[in-house]
Amino acid sequence: MTALCRRIVDSRWFDPFILAVILVNAVTLGLETYDSIARSLGDELHTLNDLTLVVFVIELVIRFGADGFDPRRFFKSGWNIFDFVVIAASFSPGLRQNATLLRLVRLARIVRAVRLLPDLRVLTVAVGRSIPGVASLAVITLLLVYVYGMVGWVIFDDHDPENFGDVGQAMVTMFILLTLENLPVYIAKGQELSSWTLLFYVSYVLVASFLIFNLFIGIVINSMEEARAIELHRAERDLLDEDDVGDERAHAVVLRERLHHLKTAIEDLEREIEAQGRSRARR
Repeated sequence: MTALCRRIVDSRWFDPFILAVILVNAVTLGLETYDSIARSLGDELHTLNDLTLVVFVIELVIRFGADGFDPRRFFKSGWNIFDFVVIAASFSPGLRQNATLLRLVRLARIVRAVRLLPDLRVLTVAVGRSIPGVASLAVITLLLVYVYGMVGWVIFDDHDPENFGDVGQAMVTMFILLTLENLPVYIAKGQELSSWTLLFYVSYVLVASFLIFNLFIGIVINSMEEARAIELHRAERDLLDEDDVGDERAHAVVLRERLHHLKTAIEDLEREIEAQGRSRARR
């Protein structure tokens, strides 16, 4: 039975089929938001929702069987825990009587599509890995907005009370300027007071908009590399756990990843050599 479940899970049609069911569930949930469709096809939509739930339960049982019906091995994966919680919540007592909670649980089932798309799974892991760095960056950004908000209040309190009347409104203005929205308008209004106000806005744009966003991009890129490494380690571990010949397959996965990094390093080295050659030629 375990071998049969594993063959089903590893088959080419299994993940696309489950993804199609998730899409059907998403369409069904969206159609129920239209009153006219809900009145005319309400029973059919509820029946379709129940059928998708049955498919999800069968899928969960098959994945559980592919792990040898071993709870410790099955719940070792965070995605399996997420699937189990989402599907089990659909059978919680009193849930069907609460329309809001029922819709939220059905909406959570759509998020399960993440585990079926490898690239999207890597992005999700990267987002989780970037949270500590983004949180630290958010604190720095908040301090920067506060400092410039106070300076803006000192400069523009009397001249532009609508945007800098107090420190709270000044911080809101500085936060909006992070997106560079209406920057020429603010600069023109500051020029009415003094030409030196240009330094205030230019310095803020350079530090906040450019530096902060570049740091954010760096954090995300670093998190993407970490997520790729995590996915590689997980794939290697799964291959080793699957069968006795997993060593060769895992070695092939590791070798392909090393070749990818080596190719990237060579390309970076070639660009660096070309840049140095152009620099010497100019001299």
